[in-house]
Amino acid sequence: MQNTLSTFLLTQQKQMAETLLNPFAFQALISIILLITITKWLSKSTKSKNSPPSPPRLPILGHLHRLSLLPHHDLQSMARNHGPVMLIHFGSVPTLIASSAAAAAEIMKTHDLAFADRPDSSLFRRLLYDNKDVSVSPYGEYWRQLKSICVVQLLSNKRVQSFHSVRAEETEILIGKIGGKAECVDLSRMFTQLTNDVVCRSAIGRKYGDGGDGERFLSILREFLEVLSTISIGDFVPSLSWIGRFNGLDKRVDRVANEIDEFLESVIRERLDNPAERVVAGENFLDILLDIYRNNSGGVSIDRDSIKAIILDVFAAGTDTTATVLEWAMSELLRRPVILKRLQTEVREVAEDSHNITENDIERMHFLKAVMKETLRLHTPIPLLVPRVAREDVKIMGYDVAKGTMVMTNAWAIGRDPSSWDEPESFNPDRFLNSSVDYKGVDFELIPFGAGRRGCPGTAFAMATNEFVLANLVHRFDWKLPNNCGELDMSERPGVAIRRRVPLVAVAVQC
Repeated sequence: MQNTLSTFLLTQQKQMAETLLNPFAFQALISIILLITITKWLSKSTKSKNSPPSPPRLPILGHLHRLSLLPHHDLQSMARNHGPVMLIHFGSVPTLIASSAAAAAEIMKTHDLAFADRPDSSLFRRLLYDNKDVSVSPYGEYWRQLKSICVVQLLSNKRVQSFHSVRAEETEILIGKIGGKAECVDLSRMFTQLTNDVVCRSAIGRKYGDGGDGERFLSILREFLEVLSTISIGDFVPSLSWIGRFNGLDKRVDRVANEIDEFLESVIRERLDNPAERVVAGENFLDILLDIYRNNSGGVSIDRDSIKAIILDVFAAGTDTTATVLEWAMSELLRRPVILKRLQTEVREVAEDSHNITENDIERMHFLKAVMKETLRLHTPIPLLVPRVAREDVKIMGYDVAKGTMVMTNAWAIGRDPSSWDEPESFNPDRFLNSSVDYKGVDFELIPFGAGRRGCPGTAFAMATNEFVLANLVHRFDWKLPNNCGELDMSERPGVAIRRRVPLVAVAVQC
């Protein structure tokens, strides 16, 4: 058998050598190779047309090797060399990176409908009930119904105002914990607890504190947010999808999804089985959703998985992100005592001697609002926003973008773009005084909550908490950094929201 195989191989090698030595056969072979190469090149050129600039990439990985745990920094650096519209590849997935206000406006305003879809993610599908939430649900009739529920029934201005008592009570608890005895307090931990409690009470009618089910829920929620921010390499390099099984990610995702589902199902079952204990209808998001679920109110039909997915959206978008903004706002104020004093003066003049700051008081605090806008500009909570996908071929800034291309907007880089902002790296709230620029999705140089159809519907809810808590903190206490602090560490750590790498510790003195 071995002799027969060897004879066959020798014969094939001899025939190949004779063919290659034949000048006519050799020329024909070269011509075929050139024809194939030129055809592929022409096909690629015709397809890509006027593609956006793109850095050199590696086979299989594309540009993944150029990204760190803080990709908004890496993409900003790459954009400086390749322009505000740049095409990179996350493995096999072509991705358009927008890093200027003009590019963002074309994507979220001029061609908003063309980019109204979300990329498919196996991780999101498993964690968010097969994409039944409003954030990553595919564009279509189901998504429009969910968006209507959120905008009209859950997160309208009237509904946000109705939660003022929740914000006031939880802020008063925060004030009590701080104490004001000139001792160091961990504001990062306190802000996380506060936002969790506000969102819990608003979303499901009760909060979960220390011990028992409360501690279990907070632990599950923390892990859910961690897993949600994880990249599944198989979504970008399908041939490496086995890594999720090898490193335990797949098992962890399934476990977290099951634990979250068990908890939410128990909350829903308890509310449905004990109507006598149910809080007043409309007092929290869960009751509103259950009314729609049982009565098909407003002509909208949703199932239990939809309810759970929406509630998860509220937790994912309303806890870490709100705490993040408060954390960075206080960090910047503590680094700049003059700005902090200015803000305190305004708040105390408007509130006078009252401990009870009202919504009307907040509306009169113009420097407070400028401080919040400057914080959002310099420290965008979700720097790359939630990605979109091109639903059709479209032109952006003169470049051709193919259908199916993923689109990421670097809102963090836009907030620091020198073509839009003077001295963009400095914290200067004055830039927003006597300025019409706002964060509500109309001014594309400041889009921390996105814009267009897929803009965040919870903007008013989040900012009501941020403004109210910050106003009370500077109203009730004088603040300073610990004596041994030195220069405040402003480095970031990765996550769903980009928070401080080092917890914020400060000293509060009762006024």
